[in-house]
Amino acid sequence: MKRLICMWGIVALFVACEKTLEEAPKQISEENFYNTAEEVEAAVNAIYSPLRKDLMPNYIAALECQSDWMYGRGSWTPLSNYQGLDDANITRVQGFWNGFYLAIRNANLVVLNVVEGEAFAEYVAEARFLRAFSYFQLVRNWGGVPLRTEETMDVKDLPRSTEEEVYQLILDDLATATISLSETAAVSGRPTKWAAKTLLADVYLQLERYNEAAELANEVAQAGFSLVSVSGPEDYQYKIFGPDITTSTEEIFALKYARLPAQGNYILWISNHPSTKLLTAGGTGAYAVHGDATNANYIAWNSDDIRKQLWDQINFGLGPNTLVSSKYVDPDALDANTAGNDLPIYRLSDALLIFAEASAKAENTVSIMAMEALNKVHRRAYGYAPNEPAPVDYAPADYDTDTFVDLVVQERGYEFIYEGKRWFELKRTGKLDERIQQGKGKLVVQKHLLWPIPLSETNYNNAIDPVTDQNPGY
Repeated sequence: MKRLICMWGIVALFVACEKTLEEAPKQISEENFYNTAEEVEAAVNAIYSPLRKDLMPNYIAALECQSDWMYGRGSWTPLSNYQGLDDANITRVQGFWNGFYLAIRNANLVVLNVVEGEAFAEYVAEARFLRAFSYFQLVRNWGGVPLRTEETMDVKDLPRSTEEEVYQLILDDLATATISLSETAAVSGRPTKWAAKTLLADVYLQLERYNEAAELANEVAQAGFSLVSVSGPEDYQYKIFGPDITTSTEEIFALKYARLPAQGNYILWISNHPSTKLLTAGGTGAYAVHGDATNANYIAWNSDDIRKQLWDQINFGLGPNTLVSSKYVDPDALDANTAGNDLPIYRLSDALLIFAEASAKAENTVSIMAMEALNKVHRRAYGYAPNEPAPVDYAPADYDTDTFVDLVVQERGYEFIYEGKRWFELKRTGKLDERIQQGKGKLVVQKHLLWPIPLSETNYNNAIDPVTDQNPGY
């Protein structure tokens, strides 16, 4: 009940704003909107609507299909074959493109029309944070994309910008967000200064600006967040990712959902299978993305790691070695679309592991601080107190920079399952071919590294030629 009360106000605003912007976006004008805090807040809430509905759950699931030991089922299968996308998945990623650009459009409206004064500065910073987040997804999946900002949002024919230009906008937006956002959120689910700094650290890591990534990630890690202690799989399910949690001590930023009609987290419908009874008492579930107990990466995973115990081996027609995730559960959801679990975007584990990798690469050595950051995440996963030495600790003297980074990559693979991070990390670290070959015995063709520019964009935007401006192989 506490969760429903906390969520209802913000959810109602999301629904109202979404309807307004979808039905008559051009009717909003500076003269009759953006004049009060309530109106500006409603406009900012509209940025979330395309992200939190079907977009982010389906988008994360698509990314998980491309990881080194998770597999797509049915129409999702070609994503984990690494040969490029078929028509079904080209249509699927077109929806992601359109959804992120809708969020960007709604953010542009706020940046364009809200006067940046003391009263509304945080709302503008929130819009810039969400715009930066959306462009960070676009540039990593498609490369250079049309840069639609408050200055170009009405330009129909807009060519692809370079990746460097897209990243510069991201950096500029996050520079504003890190300064203007508050350290604590007025409402659970709104980004804070720490969320902006974590996203910026992630961007710096992607750009190989390791000193800056390490500095920001360490600042976040020291900001008062703490890992939730666990003793078994049920603690992950209910204390960290549970359907009744409003927030946790390790949450930095998450998309919020509620056990209300059409306001639930769709990823549970994707990740669960009816036989598990983990989504609604009746066992509703689609189960589109799964694991395989014969995958070398899974076999090498220590069974004492509680995160491994979040996988159940179930034969529902794909063979006895099929693995089903039980990371997100809500057996009391009203139906498939009312799961109350939030969708984590950044947690303390992100800041700790970004710092661990970035500091090792920046200093070309494995410091005690870098190893301690990794060990905190690792200890928790084995049921030990995160901040106290434990028998499972790694020792800095046993690793050089390269082998330590391998260790961080391994830990991230275990920690962020169903959070949409693995595919980007394997590409970023240059370990994609090695890990996919090791886990699945498959080769990744070059065209699969990027998704195709959608037909919806090339049909609309005459500045992008569907042949010469398309990503390679499509």
